[in-house]
Amino acid sequence: MAISHLVPHLPLLRFSLTATKLTPQLHSHRHRFFSIRASMASPPARKVLVPVANGTEPLEAVITIDVLRRAGADVTVASVENHIRVDAAHQIKIVADSLISDCADTVFDLIALPGGMPGATSLRDCAVLENIVKKQAADGRLYAAICASPAVVLGSWGLLKGLKATCYPSFMEQLGSTATAVESRVQIDGQVVTSRGPGTTLEFAVALVEQLYGKEKADEVSGPLLLRSNHGHEYTIAEQNQVKWTFDDGPRILVPIANGTEEMEAVMIIDILRRAKGKVMVASVEDTLEILASRKVKLEADLLLDGAAEQSYDLIVLPGGLGGAEALAKSEKLINLLKKQRESNRPYGAICASPALVLEPHGLLKDKKATAFPALCDKLSDKSEIDNRVVVDGNLITSRGPGTTMEFSLAIVEKLFGRDTAVQLGKTMVFIQD
Repeated sequence: MAISHLVPHLPLLRFSLTATKLTPQLHSHRHRFFSIRASMASPPARKVLVPVANGTEPLEAVITIDVLRRAGADVTVASVENHIRVDAAHQIKIVADSLISDCADTVFDLIALPGGMPGATSLRDCAVLENIVKKQAADGRLYAAICASPAVVLGSWGLLKGLKATCYPSFMEQLGSTATAVESRVQIDGQVVTSRGPGTTLEFAVALVEQLYGKEKADEVSGPLLLRSNHGHEYTIAEQNQVKWTFDDGPRILVPIANGTEEMEAVMIIDILRRAKGKVMVASVEDTLEILASRKVKLEADLLLDGAAEQSYDLIVLPGGLGGAEALAKSEKLINLLKKQRESNRPYGAICASPALVLEPHGLLKDKKATAFPALCDKLSDKSEIDNRVVVDGNLITSRGPGTTMEFSLAIVEKLFGRDTAVQLGKTMVFIQD
């Protein structure tokens, strides 16, 4: 499988043509050549607006942005606040591309609203956004919402009348007063797409790709994501050498990030572990708190790794992304932290590119079973468990890619707090169907 989904962009191949005198026949062939070439050119990128606010559910926003950008969409992340940095739910900081006022005169092919409270309320109360979305609906263009936003935002604006829609379970009664409420994980009715919550966001985002670009593109994008086929079912893990993960106060968890980190993996891990009451520290291995992730989402860490390295952790978890994993692997401070973690028999984990590019080269997978992103599994010395979506071996946990991150994160919750807690959290997020 190609690893192009891990790479923000690939270099363009450049060709030079030597000028020469052409006969009329060659002029004709040349004209036909360039006509064919023009007809084969990619269609213009679809323009998409994803508004965000303080209290927006970051997982829903970032997964939607990430997946749409994988499909080639030109996504603008716009803050409805007075500043471009928003304090999303679970203390995750997202830096938008612009303010919503800068988007008032732009025509979008799709507007997609993340949920989260009070984020959805802030979206609803933004007059500029309301005007943009109402014009979108009046012009017959696509609009979408997930979690609380179908009921709180679209329903309040009267944009779901006569339509089937879904939303987060606790808002279904409110939705029923403005739409025909259904319990689908993703519901499409005409130009409107709605979905239920954090655990359905990947399905929602792929559906948006299909609405914009067609099923072939949606399949092309979803393949490398490693989506699971049994949406709504309980997750499973492959575990060897079972040990109990213990902690005194916390647990204290370190999530390092870098330029090129896979943003949806990082945000899902942070979001879910904070929901479970883990004390998560997000540390930048760069010189600045703000990092530019693999799909150009700008995230702000809590502190630099230099400050984080002075503390000890009950768990260290590495997100993937090709560029991000390479940056983590080059951080001497981080590698020393991971080696101390292993020597102290404390848990550590990695997903996607990081098991192969960070843990393996530094001896952190020695005598351990692990998995990684499929195209990188050849770099693992022990390949016996690579087909499993989540692998636990003693104090080590690894996983495969973006579409396995929810399972990976819930498996960590299970190891720290027990299976019942993890399953209940999965149900709360509508990842597991109740």
